[in-house]
Amino acid sequence: MAYDIDMIKKVYTQMAERVEKAREVVGKPLTLSEKILYTHLWDVEAEKAYERGKDYVNFSPDRIACQDATAQMALLQFMQAGKPKVEVPTTVHCDHLIQAKQGAAKDLKRANETSNEVFDFLGSVSNKYGIGFWKPGAGIIHQVVLENYAFPGGMMIGTDSHTVNAGGLGMVAVGVGGADAVDVMAGMPWELKFPKLIGVKLTGKLNGWTAAKDVILKVAGILTVKGGTGAIIEYFGEGARSMSCTGKGTICNMGAEVGATTSTFGYDDSMERFLRATDRNDVADAANNVREHLTGDDEVYANPEQFFDEVIEINLSELRPHLNGPFTPDLATPISEMKEKAKKNDWPIKVDWGLIGSCTNSSYEDLTRAASIAQQALDKKLKPKSDFGINPGSEQIRFTAKRDGLLKIFEDLDATVFTNACGPCIGQWDRSDRKGEEKNTIVHSFNRNFSKRADGNPNTHAFVGSPEMVAAIAISGRLDFDPTRDKLMNEDGEEVMLDEPKGIELPTNGFEVEDAGYVAPYEDGSGVTIKVAEDSERLELLTPFEPWNGDNLLGAKLLIKAHGKCTTDHISMAGPWLRYRGHLDNISNNCLIGAVNAFNMKTNFVKSQLTGEYGGVPDTQREYKAKDIPTVVVGDHNYGEGSSREHAAMEPRHLGVKVVIVKSFARIHETNLKKQGMLGVTFDNESDYDLIQEDDTFNFIDLENFAEGKQLTVEIVHADGTKDVIKTNHTYNSNQIEWYKEGSALNLIKKLNA
Repeated sequence: MAYDIDMIKKVYTQMAERVEKAREVVGKPLTLSEKILYTHLWDVEAEKAYERGKDYVNFSPDRIACQDATAQMALLQFMQAGKPKVEVPTTVHCDHLIQAKQGAAKDLKRANETSNEVFDFLGSVSNKYGIGFWKPGAGIIHQVVLENYAFPGGMMIGTDSHTVNAGGLGMVAVGVGGADAVDVMAGMPWELKFPKLIGVKLTGKLNGWTAAKDVILKVAGILTVKGGTGAIIEYFGEGARSMSCTGKGTICNMGAEVGATTSTFGYDDSMERFLRATDRNDVADAANNVREHLTGDDEVYANPEQFFDEVIEINLSELRPHLNGPFTPDLATPISEMKEKAKKNDWPIKVDWGLIGSCTNSSYEDLTRAASIAQQALDKKLKPKSDFGINPGSEQIRFTAKRDGLLKIFEDLDATVFTNACGPCIGQWDRSDRKGEEKNTIVHSFNRNFSKRADGNPNTHAFVGSPEMVAAIAISGRLDFDPTRDKLMNEDGEEVMLDEPKGIELPTNGFEVEDAGYVAPYEDGSGVTIKVAEDSERLELLTPFEPWNGDNLLGAKLLIKAHGKCTTDHISMAGPWLRYRGHLDNISNNCLIGAVNAFNMKTNFVKSQLTGEYGGVPDTQREYKAKDIPTVVVGDHNYGEGSSREHAAMEPRHLGVKVVIVKSFARIHETNLKKQGMLGVTFDNESDYDLIQEDDTFNFIDLENFAEGKQLTVEIVHADGTKDVIKTNHTYNSNQIEWYKEGSALNLIKKLNA
């Protein structure tokens, strides 16, 4: 039986009436996305048609999921909210703090020893506040959610950008910062700008080497890393219905890489099969009763141009395998064109590692398709030229895959099977074969391939592909290998070709697991005492941020003008820094150390206007803070792209940065800045970015009149005494301006609960 089945049945019981009311107020047939949005309004019934991309709307999500790295800060904030228990079903999943090094058993043992303080903290907070706890080794949060909690037509939020994975089971699932999650945990509405809608019509059927992953790799190439910002991507058509549920999850998962609010598919037979295979017959039966409301209306899909803001059509029968990268997930290359493109761009051809797994591609079907290629290497006497690493998605998948002999196939190729955790995908990888910054290539089935992300090396060229394509390329050892037409030389000196991959959607003998890793919370957690040692390096109780004094902000100094791509990885690196995610002051020592200074094209090397000397960004900022001097960060397009980690907003706030001015923001990061009481604005004229000089001082001369829809004027004073006066835009509504005034959204919650 499913978790929280009564909640799910309640959603379905109310759905027909709410959908009909939404159709009435909107005045036309509805997309699936609109049905879910309008049936999860905080005010229960739809009373008006919301304008896409403009209206802020309050929603009532059904559940929350948190991974261990972001859960620390989220729960530290919730502890200040004055609530005895979470108001909606919530889970914590320990998947980020396990480093991949020697293999599953040793790596998990080491993680439990080195991070026991954090795991104990998360476990005790979960017990106290009624939160379900998935212990280390249980699996990657999004795969565990798909197998246990996701349900068609539901709405969930999660403190990880790839929460969107649950769209593969027909949800509107959105990645948020911890402060957003705290709002919902505390029984408050969740605010979101009503999304625009992008429709992707899938025709035909996947065949041969082409996988579900190739759909989103193609879409990423079309939309780019910011083309989906502020939008839900809704997939439909015969091609969508022909794919497996976990394949749909893969597509939705990587929708985060185009900036989409989320992605989703309508309920169909593949979702029903998956629900029943994962012991959720009760959910499948309940969903079947409201099946017509769990997908878009027929008129929508018949004439999508009339109902979506943008429509993309992809013929799956003609789609070919892709590799995306390096350094950005939207640089899409059909595998047939890689030979020419790699040579032109001087990408290293030799492939050192093939990594299979992550929240994007770690399902049973993924493992079977990759294993079918690995088995051919054994049968055809092909010795892999690259190292292999495998991360199963959950303990249920690992146990079942081991039972069915899949893991042994990889082990026979000398692959390392890592823990059921994120591992190399998030930089939790102690890569033994390289310790310097040599130029090299890896291929993986992950979602992101930003510089330094997997192994900390800025010269590692990472390429994203399907698990079966990763397996084939790792066996060949060459980036330019095209398994659809290229031959390989085996150990007997014979030329052989790899056959097309074969996959099994769901295990023939069903899923099996001895200990899934779930720990239910106490019925009454009031007696649980949460302890945080004063001298802890890993955890630190939070001190509320100071409210705004109501005055104009004058005399602010430039901290850094970031050049080009500045993701949350650049602002708050993961990898070894994950150990400090629960200690705001310690982790602030990585603040913006990956951002490229536009004035010298170096990282972590900025000029102090106090001394004229150059130093690290955090050290320089701490000097400004010590003298109570406000500072400004300037950035380029899509600033804050990537992870949902709110540390990228909390660290500058903690260190005394007052304002971030950029050409454009990534959605989650902009919200995180607002939640933490930061001022985030965009250049009205993007070319004003070029006016910013290294020794500039900023005066926000009309901030005291901060109001919804009103531009803010900034006076930029240069070192030679000349000035430029520019206009900046913002998206703060009246409620968000109150967050700013109070110093943070959490401060406002505490004030309301006092």
